[in-house]
Amino acid sequence: MGGNVRMVSVPSLGAANIPSPLRRTTTPGDGLPKFVSPTQYVRWPLEWNPQQPPEEELLFEKAGPRQQIFFDPRQVRAALVTCGGLCPGLNNVIRSAFLELAMNYGVPEVWGIRYGFRGLNPAVGDPPVRLSLEMVEHIHQAGGTILGSSRGPQDPAVMVDFLAKQQIQILLCIGGDGTQQGAQKIFEEIQRRRLPIAVVGVPKTIDNDILYCERSFGFATAVAEAARVLDCAHVESKGAPYGIGLVKLMGRESGFIAAAATLASQEVNFTLIPEVPFVLDGPGGFLDALRRRLLERRHAVIVVAEGAGQDLMGGPSEQRDASGNRKLQDIGLFLKERITAYFAEHGPEVSLKYIDPSYIIRSVPASSEDDILCDQFARHAVHAAMAGKTGMMVGLVNGVFVHVPWSLSVGRRRYVDEEGDLWAAVLAATGQPKRFL
Repeated sequence: MGGNVRMVSVPSLGAANIPSPLRRTTTPGDGLPKFVSPTQYVRWPLEWNPQQPPEEELLFEKAGPRQQIFFDPRQVRAALVTCGGLCPGLNNVIRSAFLELAMNYGVPEVWGIRYGFRGLNPAVGDPPVRLSLEMVEHIHQAGGTILGSSRGPQDPAVMVDFLAKQQIQILLCIGGDGTQQGAQKIFEEIQRRRLPIAVVGVPKTIDNDILYCERSFGFATAVAEAARVLDCAHVESKGAPYGIGLVKLMGRESGFIAAAATLASQEVNFTLIPEVPFVLDGPGGFLDALRRRLLERRHAVIVVAEGAGQDLMGGPSEQRDASGNRKLQDIGLFLKERITAYFAEHGPEVSLKYIDPSYIIRSVPASSEDDILCDQFARHAVHAAMAGKTGMMVGLVNGVFVHVPWSLSVGRRRYVDEEGDLWAAVLAATGQPKRFL
């Protein structure tokens, strides 16, 4: 259908010649779950317009258990590591990955790496902990990660030395884009040494901004928690004459949480995201629109993503955090000060309540929707690694789990499309102008 269809290849450790121990078949109608054929693919993008065909169509390997695997499960040592900021569902992924490895494949040893990639560097990290059924039995009911997490890179050579010394053949890396970039460096060092170690990523970010992953785990939980905060901000704004509820949500580069929480709450009047620039002053500016709203309705709720409006404050700082991200200026406090000053000069007298629930939202247990998603991501990552797939993460394309090589995904993000349906729905729900100019 398209002009250029490309089959996406995923690195492999070698031929998969070992029969899988999973109780699955390839025979239709036998009442048992099925293995996934290595020749099953998922097309991206889903939509196709003959007037505007995509420049390139990709065929991703469909994720799932293979009938023939690379590793003999009885001889495998596997390890899990969680990196970056906390996110609802981390413990769920740890638990499901352990259960798939130990209970279904029969892997005798599964280790947890402590506090992110620093746990792969003996000079600075804590020793790994051997996971057990008793240890993971109830962890999905709690937020955070029992393994701990950290930001920042470690020397890939040191980390691979550690994996080789510990005789670890499978490493599952659970984290966002920075984590996947770090895992890619581990994979490249393993490739250079020609070691039979599989490195597979599980994408984690409540910002929901990883490319070729239309929904990452923790996002639904974060949106639900954020919507509750917005509902409270609405109550606060209506509790005083000319009340304003100003809520800052996570979203460094992409405003998916702010946009989705706006739609979930339906009580928001202005949503500001990084993808849509805005101005504060002048007849068509944000402050003027906010004043008109207050004079008409006597209250307003504002949602701002943390990465929005950076240009209004001179842009992001040149300093970077441990994950390599440029440090953002605080748009929430900046807006609070500018709004307060504007209404002190122009009236009316406002009552502004500022709420920043970021750390609360990301540390709660996963919702039932994310419980399911975490389980699927974890088990698909295990299936990929046992089949000898490496240098890849599990993605989600058109509702189907796929294998995405890091060479195609790291360092790239998903963004809210200003001309797309999601942002159109936000504009419809809030009633705000398309642009503040």
